[in-house]
Amino acid sequence: MKKRVERFSDFMKRWYRHLLAVPSLMLLVILIKLFNFSSGDEISDDDYRSYFTSNYKVFGITIPKDINFCGEPIPIKDFTVYEALERELLVNTYYQSQTVLLHKRANRWFPVIEPILKKNGIPDDMKYLAIAESGLTNAVSPQKASGFWQIMATTANHYDLEISEDVDERFNVEKATEAACKVLQDAYNRYGNWTMAAASYNLGMGGIDKQINKQKTDDYYNLFLNEETARYIYRIVAIKEIISRPKAYGYHLRKQDLYPPVPVRRVTVDTTINDLATFAISQKSTYKILKTLNAWLLTNKLTVSGGKSYTILFPAAGVTLYGFDEVPGVVESPVDTSKFVTRVDIANDSASRSIVHKVKAGENWKSIAENYGVPIEFLLEFNKKNETDELKPDDEIVIPRR
Repeated sequence: MKKRVERFSDFMKRWYRHLLAVPSLMLLVILIKLFNFSSGDEISDDDYRSYFTSNYKVFGITIPKDINFCGEPIPIKDFTVYEALERELLVNTYYQSQTVLLHKRANRWFPVIEPILKKNGIPDDMKYLAIAESGLTNAVSPQKASGFWQIMATTANHYDLEISEDVDERFNVEKATEAACKVLQDAYNRYGNWTMAAASYNLGMGGIDKQINKQKTDDYYNLFLNEETARYIYRIVAIKEIISRPKAYGYHLRKQDLYPPVPVRRVTVDTTINDLATFAISQKSTYKILKTLNAWLLTNKLTVSGGKSYTILFPAAGVTLYGFDEVPGVVESPVDTSKFVTRVDIANDSASRSIVHKVKAGENWKSIAENYGVPIEFLLEFNKKNETDELKPDDEIVIPRR
């Protein structure tokens, strides 16, 4: 009996070793095929087709049933609406390189745009309109619409954005966002809903009014429009979906993969600057950094007429990005700036060295202080708070930089 047990045990061991050899052999075959495919060797069409179909996957898109824009429901039960939205979701999901860049830029610029929308009572979803317009770049269209919000010169003049030889405030993200808020609010006042307000941002209120009168409906989803405007709202909604829920569409981006916001200090100038390069050096920066952070400065000078002033941005002291010690472009200079600028104010030096933190659920004063490496007493004093003061999600507190 004992010998039988031993023979059975030996048999099982041999069988188990053979069993382990099968997947190893399969893995070896796969690796050989991969090497052959990647090394450029000739393979048969049938083998290649089999390898391709077993390894390459493309998936369809699932549209959320409760999808909306600015809180206004999108009627996806209408097959024309469903298919139009699906098209934009497919195009933007599978245009991976561009969509990854949009994720990156949104992380840098949404913190600038969101508070301005909120202050003006404009729905937060409108920040995705800026992506649809320009991809969050200082683009110029064939029709000369410019900046993140693609504002035409006539519109800029109407909403108090300066355009001159030296300055084009359509490229000033903060001021252009303020102007876009006014445009959208005026459109909302006219049409009574944000979907039509956004559509009119693309086609113009005159163009929308013409189609309303012609088609006897003021519902965007029932209007037959030119292809660009017909796709416009769906594209904004698709971008919103993918940016706000990246993993649902296959995008797995770490925080360090995104472009971080650049903390800045604001220098107020009320006298003509004849050489912006020299001025940048006087601020311990470079001309390239100045032009990067202030795209609204068109030339190498800034003419300041009587009574006016401009705010020029520079990286805040002590800024670190991507784990490096400090932002490149900060240099020392012995340049005497008294000849071309009479007043340079660094607005609230403590604030210029700080960043704004939006509170998340579960955070408290202690955890935030530890996260930023700031003594809790300093954090509380800087924000004029006590440790017992409750923090709520989306509260904004200032993190001092020492």
